[in-house]
Amino acid sequence: MHCLQPHQTRRDAPSNYELALAAELESAYRAGAYELGDLTAALNVSGLRPPSGSDWTPDTLTAELARVGGKEAGPAWQLDPGPRSGLTIVDTADELLTHGLRDQWYALCPAGAVRRGELVRLNRVGESLLLWRDAAGEVHVQRDRCPHRSAPLSQGVHLGDRVACNYHGVQVDGTGKVVSVPGSPGCALEGRQAVMTFPACERAGAIFAWITETGSVPTPLELPEQLTSDEWENFPCYVEWDAPYQLSLDNVMDPMHGAFLHRESHSMSFGKREAAFQIRDAATGFLFEKTDQKSVNFDWVEWIDNGYQAMRLDIPYPESAGPGGAFAIIAMLTPTGPHTHAAFFWRCRKVSGWQRDSWRFLYRVVLEERHWHVLEQDRAMIERMPRDAVAGEGLYQHDIALVRVRRLLRRRAEEYLRERAKKTGVARARGTKEMAAFE
Repeated sequence: MHCLQPHQTRRDAPSNYELALAAELESAYRAGAYELGDLTAALNVSGLRPPSGSDWTPDTLTAELARVGGKEAGPAWQLDPGPRSGLTIVDTADELLTHGLRDQWYALCPAGAVRRGELVRLNRVGESLLLWRDAAGEVHVQRDRCPHRSAPLSQGVHLGDRVACNYHGVQVDGTGKVVSVPGSPGCALEGRQAVMTFPACERAGAIFAWITETGSVPTPLELPEQLTSDEWENFPCYVEWDAPYQLSLDNVMDPMHGAFLHRESHSMSFGKREAAFQIRDAATGFLFEKTDQKSVNFDWVEWIDNGYQAMRLDIPYPESAGPGGAFAIIAMLTPTGPHTHAAFFWRCRKVSGWQRDSWRFLYRVVLEERHWHVLEQDRAMIERMPRDAVAGEGLYQHDIALVRVRRLLRRRAEEYLRERAKKTGVARARGTKEMAAFE
């Protein structure tokens, strides 16, 4: 697996001017210059001038922050597609938890990793998937198997509104229907909905898909407000790690590790190293929070189960990050194999106007790399955990949240398998009948 790059919000290194401006902004914020007028005065004292060479004014500073804090192209993504595999059969709760629960939304990859005219193969949640965009730019997520002989469609040809298998030319559209069989026009395969197609959409810079075995109708994808509200700004961060996704889940549901593993980070070097916790129910999950410390370190985490699983938390920013308060993290995990996973960590801040532009600029130039350093501490620890880590652990009070999540997911897995068992006979009989039509 790739760890990917620490700079996901820009392609080019910042200029000397941008580095100097970031340093002066951090210095001014650290000194308490949070108002636009105070910030303007601090920059004029610093000696750094805008490209025009004139003195800073509130208007020129606002315009310059808007320019340097504007949208930029992300990286040229090179994702690890994961192993090629056949259909993953899950018959036990343990197998289902290893490969990922079904009938829910997953964040598959950055939206920019699927470009028009290209076919992308990814292994996600025990499925070999084909991702592609049609001529209108709409993304499609399908099982990467031609309905003729199961050849990988991802090795085929993009034809705008359809994909042609490179083995025998069978053409499949974005709904999974076979629209042409050039080698045998008019055969029984033409016109059939023959390729498993997963409901998909593009949100918050990511491609999401509803992963299902049975063709269940997806629930509406209602993401946290940090990713949908105009009052919030967010940057996605995408990683691929060589560890089971459950270890990352346990890590995020464990706020106490922030005071130890991240004790030398830019945002979690403060606060106590001991704490008492409580669990508090929420509308779509629960909160796990310290009772004796607030807004100092990684002091709480929320588990969200709302047609997808996610975790939300707040991390206080140092004063040098400027106005806007703490930044929020929305974390989502997606299994890519039994011992690998992909993850999104959206960094979000409730800012507007020039303050939004200031944060965007500082994030791209200096803050993103500092956040990456913290993630690397997590990765290094998680990837070095032994395969039998859970079997040998000795838990205590700080671990009650991760234990609760484990139980919730196992209950979901067991309920799913019970419901599936009621339909298995019908599904097998239907599959046998379909095969007989070609004999």
